[in-house]
Amino acid sequence: MTSTRYALIATLISDGLKVTDGVLAVDGDRISFAGNKDDFAALPDAADYEIRELAAGTTIIPGLVDLHCHGALGADFSAPDHSSITGALEHLHRSGTTTLLASLVTAEPNSMIGAAELLAEFAESGAIAGIHAEGPFLSEAQCGAQDPRYLQLPDPGFVTELVSASRGQLRTMTYAPELEGSEELIEQLVSHGVVPSLGHTNASAQVAADSLRYAREELLSAGVDGFTERPTVTHLFNGMPELHHREPGPVAACLEEAANRNAFVELISDGVHLSPDTVRLVYRLVGAENVLLVSDSMAATGLADGQYALGPQQVNVVDSQARLASDNSLAGGTSTLLQVLRHAVAAGVPLVQAVSSATTVPASLIGLADEVGSLHYGFAADALVLDEDLQLVQAIRKGQYL
Repeated sequence: MTSTRYALIATLISDGLKVTDGVLAVDGDRISFAGNKDDFAALPDAADYEIRELAAGTTIIPGLVDLHCHGALGADFSAPDHSSITGALEHLHRSGTTTLLASLVTAEPNSMIGAAELLAEFAESGAIAGIHAEGPFLSEAQCGAQDPRYLQLPDPGFVTELVSASRGQLRTMTYAPELEGSEELIEQLVSHGVVPSLGHTNASAQVAADSLRYAREELLSAGVDGFTERPTVTHLFNGMPELHHREPGPVAACLEEAANRNAFVELISDGVHLSPDTVRLVYRLVGAENVLLVSDSMAATGLADGQYALGPQQVNVVDSQARLASDNSLAGGTSTLLQVLRHAVAAGVPLVQAVSSATTVPASLIGLADEVGSLHYGFAADALVLDEDLQLVQAIRKGQYL
């Protein structure tokens, strides 16, 4: 437990900025000051705070925001029970992911509905920020770890059921734009405040670009306060054809639309899904403000190698790599978002940029840009204390040490 008012003295990184002689002050569950040490000392109530000067080389960043996470600590969000979800979320929060969407994989429709109903309770309590549905409207040719038995064309009736089951907590949905009915799906999702996320697609570059632009237009016309004006791309490169110089496919379209600020792109920079060179190249091409670092973590996260489940699929984890038992396809990740951030930095992405892609940028996509993802006055007191090697020293959520 911490005292009600305390101030941490260390380097601060937030919103693409670095303050080397910084102070993060917390009052209850809110940030009451974030900035220069001298400015804090000049505050009339500075003496009311318990001062904690952290070790040399310590950095404080906002709590991380993960928009693509399937589970942890043995829990699979697609086949949840209350106690296992609670344990998984406690582990993820302690590991630095203080805000997250719980991701569903494609499964039997009633199973997805039931999972959404239970996850909605955790969203309403504030334990998660909402739900991400990865499917079921995806390409069979690029289904990856999605069970092809349950893939289908866009179905307005199912979307209505899923939105209702989630009680307004469905935030994003992955879809393949080449499927018949995809434009109508985009319209329906946006009307319910759900962000379309292009992915698991075999589309041409033109079809992908047209779909992202259409989604962008729909989001702009929705005009919902705090709602993102850009669609996203589910784990760029993964679940889509390789970039080829004569048939560039969706990868090229997604990169171009992100560079033009018409879309955000997810990257799983966990050292498995993408090479370091690829991660670094994407940042240089589109800029950190258009990149979302995600974990795509599944039930094995936080545990040893072994056999696990991802929705209806069986997964073998060997050397921390999760692959389908059926065909050895990658089946999510086993890294936390903080580990993903460290991999991005090791790949050559500047720390301030990597932090933005794991905090400020994802917070803006789900309408929480004035609540989490930044070290600012009045924001939730979610922060990570990191040592000089970016190892976690302390996670803080709503002002409490975890």
